[in-house]
Amino acid sequence: MRTVTLVPGDGIGPEITQSVTSILEAAGANIQWDTHDVGLSAFEKTKCLVPDSFVNSLRKTGVALKGPTTTPVGGGHRSINVSMRQMFQLYANVRPVKTIEGLDNKFSNVDMIIVRENSEDLYKGIEYKISDDIAQGIKLITAHASERISRHGFELAQRLGRKKVTAVHKANIMKFTDGLFLQSFEKVAKEFPNIESEDMIVDNCCMQMVTKPEQFDVVVTENLYGDILSDLAAGLIGGLGLASGANLGTEQAIFEAAHGSAPDISGRNLANPTALLTSAISMLEYLEDRDCADKIRKSLMKTLAKKQSRTRDLGGDLGTSEFTEALISNL
Repeated sequence: MRTVTLVPGDGIGPEITQSVTSILEAAGANIQWDTHDVGLSAFEKTKCLVPDSFVNSLRKTGVALKGPTTTPVGGGHRSINVSMRQMFQLYANVRPVKTIEGLDNKFSNVDMIIVRENSEDLYKGIEYKISDDIAQGIKLITAHASERISRHGFELAQRLGRKKVTAVHKANIMKFTDGLFLQSFEKVAKEFPNIESEDMIVDNCCMQMVTKPEQFDVVVTENLYGDILSDLAAGLIGGLGLASGANLGTEQAIFEAAHGSAPDISGRNLANPTALLTSAISMLEYLEDRDCADKIRKSLMKTLAKKQSRTRDLGGDLGTSEFTEALISNL
């Protein structure tokens, strides 16, 4: 029995977390949950956004499955996700994006993995208010982090039999920061001569993704660009409700849905748990329980293949609980 830290999260988080844990239990996953509140739900109880009890749990278990947490726009507390990534040095954000057979999409051949540097760039949060009318943010790029994320991308490609790694940057304009990222990528690429490497300016990459997404295999990029590109790529396969995410470090890993907490539909049985479920599948693979992961993935694909067994955001009629029951019945 493997103990995993569980964070239900805010908004729709508890609903989709309940769905996913029910599915994992039905599939026979050998997991015991250690549940902790983080985010607004924790603040309401303890006046702390990231309680020590959660920190201690994750340091002990090494793995967490996390529901979405709320981040205020334009004020309030910093992103819980960003804080935890920096706290546990979860330097790699890995987002697989693949077309799901049966869903209506403009593209039928999307199959890429976006590997996003998670520890620095503008998301380092080095900001200053110089005056009432001027604010400044510092973009931090280091060779160490850039080489580390590039190597992670190439090693992932090598392990999965992928053929190409694309570095995405804006080195034509930001010649020092993005220039350093690109130089670091090119240095690491020489260590993997059997894998094709290329680089692409981020604005061109956005255009290429929505016109010829089949050209991408593994994409390695900086923090801000990766945040934008991974959401864009999710739109190619049906939206953020299908997008999983893994935040990986050398000692801890947090698996989470890519979407937000959607407080407007909280408690209404409308949330789609697929993104958190695919994150849980990635977690099972990380824990080397591939049989259980494959079992759940096959059931998910079978469930999504039929319109009548989808949630409303995907054109179906099912609520969260009914979708969960349908998926369990297909295990």
